[in-house]
Amino acid sequence: MKVHIIPCLKDNYSYIIHDESNDYACVVDPSEANPIIDFIKKKNIKLKYILNTHHHYDHVGGNELIKKEFDAKVIGFNNDKERIPFIDITLEDQEIWSSNNFTAKIFHIPGHTSGHICFHFYKDNFLFTGDTLFSLGCGRIFEGTYEQMFNSLKIIKSFPEETLIYCGHEYTSKNAEFCLQNDPSNSELIKKISKINSLVKKGEPTIPSSLKEEIACNIFLKAKDVKMFSKLRDLKDNF
Repeated sequence: MKVHIIPCLKDNYSYIIHDESNDYACVVDPSEANPIIDFIKKKNIKLKYILNTHHHYDHVGGNELIKKEFDAKVIGFNNDKERIPFIDITLEDQEIWSSNNFTAKIFHIPGHTSGHICFHFYKDNFLFTGDTLFSLGCGRIFEGTYEQMFNSLKIIKSFPEETLIYCGHEYTSKNAEFCLQNDPSNSELIKKISKINSLVKKGEPTIPSSLKEEIACNIFLKAKDVKMFSKLRDLKDNF
């Protein structure tokens, strides 16, 4: 499987998972339709599924037109089916979804929204975290609680360390500043920031990041308890 990163809107990323053995594809969180449609047509691949991590418009805005263009099936969390537009297939927490050569386990990770999920393509070591875990950051808490977000990040931390994290936004440089301010002696973080700066200078995405890197460098994943996490999240909200 190959993951193509598609920049959308101002700083969103949508992802096309491409099975090169048969040219079937899924798109994760299509913020807008046109960049996805253009890429699929240019590559002459067959889009089968639209996977949504949560209902926010900048993650589902392309559902309608993409579904109409390619007759693709929209997949989302059962408990959020009223808010995922044009949904066809609903999945439960811990369910394994498998179709064609695509296989992913679904994890309910509330905090940013009450119905947020991630898709773990465990055979390929891909994890699509939406707006729960960013590279060197985590999502704002809109509908959930600090405790829910802390526990959701604990779930993500439990995956194999070689897992590649594909998140919903290119926020890495700003997140790096916050991490460095709160963890200035972290040599792994300093190394990662150098790598980030090099990618940014070349105009390349800073995504994916490995879970190993995130555990070593992401200040939110280093929080020992909900109290510490809450303090960091409040500080970041005003950073």
